Amino acid sequence: MSADTCPLCNSHGGELVWQSALYRVVLVDDAAYPGFCRVILNRHAAEMTDLPAAERDTLMQAVWTVESVLRDAVHPDKINLASLGNVVPHLHWHVIPRWHDDAHFPSPIWATTQRDSPPRNVDLTALKASLASRLLLLESMK
Repeated sequence: MSADTCPLCNSHGGELVWQSALYRVVLVDDAAYPGFCRVILNRHAAEMTDLPAAERDTLMQAVWTVESVLRDAVHPDKINLASLGNVVPHLHWHVIPRWHDDAHFPSPIWATTQRDSPPRNVDLTALKASLASRLLLLESMK
């Protein structure tokens, strides 16, 4: 897949919450997994080892920051981190809050649904503000 046809080169890939020169953080519209975020490299590359070490470190610091904010804000039982890229070979990380009673637990969210999931009340406005604040702090420490 070239940058011309890549959906993550041609769109934000979700609701834009934060953007730096290197990466952006988006909120995925998934009612079953409120707070599901993606950390997406701003240029087209497929693998972490395509990046210089400093960029890999910066990207992973962003992933860990998003995980930390999600843990504080939505109180999941578990966080899943995934960087697959099999369908969209553009470097991005999924940061997914999980609950023991969610529709797929303990399987990945892309597996067959195992049960109905109870609704989750998550203040997405507060979550987005927390993400932006913490990511701004992270960038200012560089």
